[in-house]
Amino acid sequence: MSNTTEGFIDLSHTIEAGLITYKGLPAPVICDFLSREDSKGFYEEGTTFQIGKIEMVSNTGTYIDCPFHRFADGKDLSEVGLESFADLDGIVIRVPHTETSTITEKYFEGYEVRNKAVLVQTGWDGFWNTDNYFNANPHLTKGAAEYLRDNGAKLVGIDSMNIDDTTGNRRPVHTTLLGAEILIVEHLCNLGQLPAAGFKFSAIPPKFKGVGTFPVRAMAKVIV
Repeated sequence: MSNTTEGFIDLSHTIEAGLITYKGLPAPVICDFLSREDSKGFYEEGTTFQIGKIEMVSNTGTYIDCPFHRFADGKDLSEVGLESFADLDGIVIRVPHTETSTITEKYFEGYEVRNKAVLVQTGWDGFWNTDNYFNANPHLTKGAAEYLRDNGAKLVGIDSMNIDDTTGNRRPVHTTLLGAEILIVEHLCNLGQLPAAGFKFSAIPPKFKGVGTFPVRAMAKVIV
């Protein structure tokens, strides 16, 4: 099935009941709060509605991190302006996981990242919903995060399980980027359908107070 519609490219994974996004976190429960059958008792004949009920952790599917995710005094989803989520000039940096899983600053040198959504394509999304997805994920280094911060990136995304190395308990990339109010999007997909540049990127979450991470419908609009 194509993920492209009239110039829009869907960069998000589908969230469904039972999906494991990150090992150790519970899968979402998606069910009826009011089923169509039960709704028949409230409306005239032939009129039915469904009201869904969703129970999940905020780190589910393709999601965005804002400063509150890492810092108690950082901005939460309700405090980050729409200009940080939508219509960002985007570029794709292609670093195949078959080449390396450790993405250093050298891979970003020579690219204009200032005020850009910098999306890192590793191809790791090909392992989505398999056990391999959780093992030895491609990630940025602290040096790469510092380079992107110092050169003015606005958002950084990756098609991997985590933008940090998960083999230890340190998260320097989250600390560096979110500390500079640079948003992070993880678990992207379909980045291979994008050109290297010449597109607008959007990843807009609901306006929650007291929440630092939430699923997004990440997408790109290619500029023709």
